[in-house]
Amino acid sequence: MAIFKKTKEAKEEKKAVKADTSVAKKDTKQTVVLAKDLSWVLRSPRITEKSALSAEKNVYVFNIATKATKSDVKGAIEELYKVKPVKISTAKIPSKIVTRRKRGGVTTGKKIEGKKAYVYLKKGDVIEFA
Repeated sequence: MAIFKKTKEAKEEKKAVKADTSVAKKDTKQTVVLAKDLSWVLRSPRITEKSALSAEKNVYVFNIATKATKSDVKGAIEELYKVKPVKISTAKIPSKIVTRRKRGGVTTGKKIEGKKAYVYLKKGDVIEFA
């Protein structure tokens, strides 16, 4: 019986050690935080009459990367302008065919497609474009 007790105790100790190491592994995974570089998201502020009027209502318009998501835009705004957006809407800008008259006839081209984001801020928050 004594041998059986020793092995049973040894098994319980091994289980306790395994449980402690598994907890330690989980803790290390939780503490690792990856910092994203979101400088690729915002291309430029979209300066138009409509965007200037909407800026008075705390809505700012930006040209963004075509693969950027709303959460990417939110993170980039918080990182670059130190302002927390209330709401973000995105819209695709379709490509357009343009024609130009030249000295030998007409040439046609294509404007590239894009994406824009409307960033809504709460009252009192302002984004300054230098």
